[in-house]
Order: sequence, then C-alpha cells, then structure tokens
Amino acid sequence: MANKKLDLHGIKHANVEVAVEDFVLMNDTPLDIITGNSESMKSIVIRVLDHHGFGYLDGDMWNRGKIVVL
Repeated sequence: MANKKLDLHGIKHANVEVAVEDFVLMNDTPLDIITGNSESMKSIVIRVLDHHGFGYLDGDMWNRGKIVVL
C-alpha cells in the first residue's frame, strides 16, 4: 500500500508549517511529503518534523524532492 502523500507544490511558504503539522499529526506514518527541490521548503518541513520528534528520510534514490516521514 502506498504512503499517504502531501504535495506542497503551489502552497506558499508561509502556509507550509501549518499544512505539514496538520498532515503529520492527523495521519499514521509512513507518510510522503513532496517538497520539490526548494531547499527553503525542505527546511520548513524538517523543522516541523524535528519539533514533533518525527524521524524522516530526505529524499530517496528516485526523488530528491520528497521527504519520507517514518
């Protein structure tokens, strides 16, 4: 079964923190968060994940614009 996915394309950076927080707190892991290649977008996502104590993988061998929440 595929992981639930949050695609952040089109979401303004100012709204990313709330979107990610809601997504990870309301769903069971593993989860995929699609960030694209924006380092600032990845940074916001990782900050939220660290704040809530989630483990994660920054990208995989096929997609560097994805964070997998463990």
